[in-house]
Amino acid sequence: MRPTISSIGRSTSSYVTPGRWTVLSPTGGVPSTAVDALEDATADLDAPFAALHLPSLRANLNDLKRRSGGKRIRIASKSVRSRGVLREVLGDGLRGDESVRGIMAYSLAEALWLVESGCDDVLMGYPIVDRSALRRLGTDPQALESVTLMVDHPRQLEIAREAGVSGARVCIDVDSSLRLGPVHLGVRRSPLRGPDEVEPLVRRAVDAGFRVVGAMFYEAQVAGVPDDVPGIGVVKRLSMRRLVGVRQAVASTIEEITGQRPEIINSGGSGSVAESAAAPAVTEVTAGSGLYVPALFDAYRTFTPRPALLFALPAVRTPARGLTTFLYGGYVASGVPGRDRLPVPTAPAGLRYLGREGAGEVQTPVRGEVPIGERAWWRHAKAGELCERFDTLHVVDETAHGPAVVGRWPTYRGEGMCFG
Repeated sequence: MRPTISSIGRSTSSYVTPGRWTVLSPTGGVPSTAVDALEDATADLDAPFAALHLPSLRANLNDLKRRSGGKRIRIASKSVRSRGVLREVLGDGLRGDESVRGIMAYSLAEALWLVESGCDDVLMGYPIVDRSALRRLGTDPQALESVTLMVDHPRQLEIAREAGVSGARVCIDVDSSLRLGPVHLGVRRSPLRGPDEVEPLVRRAVDAGFRVVGAMFYEAQVAGVPDDVPGIGVVKRLSMRRLVGVRQAVASTIEEITGQRPEIINSGGSGSVAESAAAPAVTEVTAGSGLYVPALFDAYRTFTPRPALLFALPAVRTPARGLTTFLYGGYVASGVPGRDRLPVPTAPAGLRYLGREGAGEVQTPVRGEVPIGERAWWRHAKAGELCERFDTLHVVDETAHGPAVVGRWPTYRGEGMCFG
């Protein structure tokens, strides 16, 4: 019989002891039984596999709604990458409701696929130069009404027109980074900083026959940076203060040129839902990672992490006393390379990487002892990227007979879809 696990978070420094496993949150959060439930429900499955704790996912969704303060939430598909999860959040037709509606897609081919699945509101999160997908968009009236392209340069409009897209909905991507003198704090996205730069592009789009329906402001240095980074509190406060006036000015510019109030003033991410939603001009906030709560979210102080998506790896070797080698595990997250991009060994407690090896392509040695043939639970550093490693999410829920696998939802990969 496998041991059980009493709570979830980054593993402590204690070693595994017989009986009940203990895993404590690094932020002192409330202990969770999510891993216990996953372990019990999937006892007969052979690792490696990914499992989704449905009660935690639902609790995370409710917390996002609470933090949004009534503003509409749009789901970022790149952080989900499973139609089953999208249906759980938005309903079978992917239409959503007043509180959660619409998808932010990362590929136009993906957006068209989601429209075929029933979604009638897809906002592209990034500019598109995929001419084949643009041609498909231009010949599909339903998709033209359902998909909003993202632009920040006239050439993107020209490519869309050359592909035969006319009358498409477009949204203007506005840079939301913070600049303090020569220092750039945030990600490098749009070259447009404010209304003076936005105005010429809006006029160009309108003159070319496009429908400008709004603007997006993604403050990555607020939404995507944990609260334990030194000095980040000041950066976040200054960033949000600057954006209040910029969002309103850009919205007014779009309204003046188009004659219509913008449908979309999109902002935020899972780490800044409350702050972005509180801004007067914002009509909706984007969230996705907050549904799964990956390891990089453990250091946020604005909400209680409830990790919902984990994966199990089998122990296959004991190369020396006090060491265990697991099969696979090198699921390293995107971003600046560093230890925070590695998967986090979560249960049993005490597993930690060897300094000279890390997470491997085919095997991952760690300090800590797990018997050969048994398994450990891990968390990805980010959210949807894990779904590129597995075909299926084994969905676990509470039933009258205890935790059980109640569904097997394919990931995008499991449906044969790879959007880059």
